[in-house]
Amino acid sequence: MYAKGQAVVQLMEELAPKSYAVEGDKIGLQLGTLQKEIPAALVALDVTDEVVDEAIREGANLIIAHHAIIFRPLANLQTDTPAGRLYEKLIKHDIAVYISHTNLDVADGGINDMMAEAIGLQVTEPLDEVHTDKLKKLVVFVPAEHADKVRSAMFDAGAGSIGDYSHCSFNIEGVGTFLPGEGTNPHIGRQGRLEQAQEIRIETIVPQSAERRVVQAMLKAHPYEEVAYDLYALDLKTRTFGLGRVGKLETPVTLRELCERVKAAYEVPMLRVVGDPDRLIRKAAVLGGSGSRYIRQAMFAGADVLITGDIDYHTAHDAQAAGLALIDPGHNVEKIMKQGVADYLQRKLDGRKWNTRMIASKADTEPFRFI
Repeated sequence: MYAKGQAVVQLMEELAPKSYAVEGDKIGLQLGTLQKEIPAALVALDVTDEVVDEAIREGANLIIAHHAIIFRPLANLQTDTPAGRLYEKLIKHDIAVYISHTNLDVADGGINDMMAEAIGLQVTEPLDEVHTDKLKKLVVFVPAEHADKVRSAMFDAGAGSIGDYSHCSFNIEGVGTFLPGEGTNPHIGRQGRLEQAQEIRIETIVPQSAERRVVQAMLKAHPYEEVAYDLYALDLKTRTFGLGRVGKLETPVTLRELCERVKAAYEVPMLRVVGDPDRLIRKAAVLGGSGSRYIRQAMFAGADVLITGDIDYHTAHDAQAAGLALIDPGHNVEKIMKQGVADYLQRKLDGRKWNTRMIASKADTEPFRFI
């Protein structure tokens, strides 16, 4: 059985919740419909003609991409323009396009974590904080014999974490009362008779980003036809998420040695460098995409080098004067997300016994050629 488009996207949003995106970012479903079965989905950095042709060859009717195909509202849809021809081809072949951009940059296990891990950064932290997950308290009343099942379902869905502790809850025994009305199908008792049941009041913490998932899991595991539960907003915050990563190298290396590591890890033939090649690098910052605006954040974090794309001439001069080394391997290094996201989604789909195939695009969307 194939997964529906909504189910595939829900798994993607477990990795990169839409709430993590920078304000105004063009994310989510941009073209097509998710109300269909997905025999195969293609994960791509960009959506180009070559990528769409690849999806057609692979029988994929969903593309999950990092970079948006629609950046601003369309004034028209003319099929004799490059963009119009691309949209026409996607529509004719019933290929939906879903975008996960800055939310995938920010997310745990997202692009910036992939980039940091690939070059051996240890104990990383966000370079620039953009989102702090708020906490809520979920309270639910459960028959005593079902309490373990409901607790486990909520914990598995992301509830119950406080700092480095997981599976946190508070439980109180009590008596619940209810009178099933006409047309009900009660789990306990019968219509028209006041019932009493030994119940457990379960309280646990839920990050706002996981609220929908946790509540759905709780409702599915709960035996009652109508579930009594409460959600309270708390004046507490949990983890902070952000763009980029900064961390230490396990063993210091020279800037020249780090450049060779970056070329190998990100599969680039060459890169641009600012700084003394023999300088020793102990702490590095990485940021996928265009990172010219994050020089100050890298310096404030104590990084010896910032690894990012699209460094402009004047920013390079500013960094050099400030003593910050730069490595620019290009914007396209974000292609690291293709295999990482495809592998993540395939594991999730396999775990649910769906036959949908996830494919990491092999199309080269690097617009520059190195001569």
